[in-house]
Amino acid sequence: MNRQLSKERRQYLKNKKYKQCMVWLTQIAILVAFLALWEILANQKIIDSFIMSQPSRIWETFTNLSSNDLMNHIGVTVYETVVGFLVGTGLGILIAIILWWSDFLSKVAEPYLVVLNSLPKVALRTSYYYMGGSRNASNYCNGCCHILDCDNT
Repeated sequence: MNRQLSKERRQYLKNKKYKQCMVWLTQIAILVAFLALWEILANQKIIDSFIMSQPSRIWETFTNLSSNDLMNHIGVTVYETVVGFLVGTGLGILIAIILWWSDFLSKVAEPYLVVLNSLPKVALRTSYYYMGGSRNASNYCNGCCHILDCDNT
């Protein structure tokens, strides 16, 4: 079915493609203008480049990180995120099925689940040691509240 397009249809499609192209070019122009203005303002010391940085320094840092095996680290992070999501989802579904199946376990667990649901999720992690940090010499928990691991040694 190879039909010829009418002249009006071809003109409509051409106009539509032109508008899409203009939107894309305008978006790119806005991005380039924003980055250029940001760079100029940082170079002229109008904005504090220590707080706001500047595009050239961000690019320099990114290229420096790329030379230090950045893609490998990104791959590990993505892998750990996906595995953590799948394990958490799997355990959540399994626990939900068990609680749905057993009325007794559901009634026993209900008050604990209500309390756990009301806690901030950051407070539920077990230890700061697993997060790659360490305790400082003044025995503070680096501003974190640990529910299950509160020894300050």
